[in-house]
Amino acid sequence: MDKISLFDKKLLQEAASSDEELNSFITRRLAGEPVAKIVGKKGFWKDDFIVSKDVLDPRPDSETLIEAVLEKFPNKDKTLRFLDLGTGSGCLLLSLLGEYKNAMGVGIDISEKALAIANQNKGDKRAEFIQHDMRSHLSDLGLFDIMISNPPYIPTAEIQTLQKDVKDYDPLLALDGGADGLDFYRALSKQRPAPHLFIEIGKDQEKQIIPLFESEGWQFVQSWKDLGGITRVLYFQV
Repeated sequence: MDKISLFDKKLLQEAASSDEELNSFITRRLAGEPVAKIVGKKGFWKDDFIVSKDVLDPRPDSETLIEAVLEKFPNKDKTLRFLDLGTGSGCLLLSLLGEYKNAMGVGIDISEKALAIANQNKGDKRAEFIQHDMRSHLSDLGLFDIMISNPPYIPTAEIQTLQKDVKDYDPLLALDGGADGLDFYRALSKQRPAPHLFIEIGKDQEKQIIPLFESEGWQFVQSWKDLGGITRVLYFQV
């Protein structure tokens, strides 16, 4: 990277407490580090979320999942129990709890450091964050109404081809989905902690994921595309 955008520079200027710190921020950005990792926060849905090298930066594409849940469950006064698998910064779960004022949720992640960030983001939201592997028995966590997940879905061999700000600054745990990118979907398809499931997927993965879940007894209901026109969220019922 040989230059930074005016928008990025403005964000760095707002976060810097001195000219010296601003120059340090600019140097880091020129080296490829994402602005969110430099300033320690990223806007998502209606809030800013604390981020670090231990969590995936929230992305606009993931807001598609929030929109999907709101479309299928329009009654925001409804009492719902959400389970967020691979919660990371907690942005998905906490954004939904901001919309559903009578809901509560549990977010799980295998990373203690990610859970520490999620708890910093929690505020007064009705959420609990627990260390748990989404590939293990989720029934231990109880029963829920809606399960959401943005699991790792990048095939292992493709990780080194990702943009520098992703492969060098987002945690590998949040990216690596196994040889074909579907390891976590295989595990989730066998779980039944909730009758409704909204999952984020990678480009063209619906061609494999829909049959995979249907073979395990789930009914595919609907898909949503992100702003780039890529199918990004799938909704299943069981």
